Amino acid sequence: EDLRVDGRGCEDYRCAEVETDVVSNTSGSARVKLGHTDILVGVKAEMGTPKLEKPDEGYLEFFVDCSANATPEFEGRGGEELGTEIANTLYRVFSSENSVDLKSLCINPREHCWVLYVDVLLLECGGNLFDAISIAVKAALFNTRIPKVRVLEDEEGSKEIELSDDPYDCIRLNVDDVPCIVTLSKIGYRHVVDATLQEEACSLASLLISVTSKGALTSMKKVGKGSLDPESIFEMMETGKRVGKSLHIALQKILDEEESLGTSRQKVGFLG
Repeated sequence: EDLRVDGRGCEDYRCAEVETDVVSNTSGSARVKLGHTDILVGVKAEMGTPKLEKPDEGYLEFFVDCSANATPEFEGRGGEELGTEIANTLYRVFSSENSVDLKSLCINPREHCWVLYVDVLLLECGGNLFDAISIAVKAALFNTRIPKVRVLEDEEGSKEIELSDDPYDCIRLNVDDVPCIVTLSKIGYRHVVDATLQEEACSLASLLISVTSKGALTSMKKVGKGSLDPESIFEMMETGKRVGKSLHIALQKILDEEESLGTSRQKVGFLG
């Protein structure tokens, strides 16, 4: 009947809170609260050497830390497996060529590039982790400011790198094509988006779809022990595209609003 325990329809997300620029010693950061799921993402830009197979590009590194405060299951080494799974999923989502312009992160081909270390911290788990993390990663990348660099060459041919001192003289990443993940959980004959912990417990199989703001699918992954028949996979993909597009629009609107406030905006939350 398109009605869930908390009153939402099958395609409705819970109210999400997004806040950027929350950690001072990072190049970019964001915090996302989606129901009881709480995610903090920090991006640090550091200078590195380009990879051999892509000498004229920078690259992204993902690290996911599952805080033991998030859920008792993460105590000891309990969160490591999940952390690795999330990091691998993020690598897959960002492996498509168009998601981030990696060539803009190159300083000197074969010699110097920017490496973006994306650190994800799970503060609280209340269901639908992958979607919340992908929203937080996109918001943090939008907030990232990379210092402008000049390469000076002396008479002997040795190169020196000079960073700009002006905090406003920086490179911003274009995140228009960064995908967001939409998780569709199959319950009975229907599927729902943004499942709570209780709904996840009822679901035997879920489909993770990464969708760009234009509604293009960039990757897909099935999780859970159950099976999905081709017809329901096709339905879930169509739902994912539709929901993903509206998710991007809402997120971009919030990010642009925050950006327009500049330095006058109030910091909220425990990191304020």
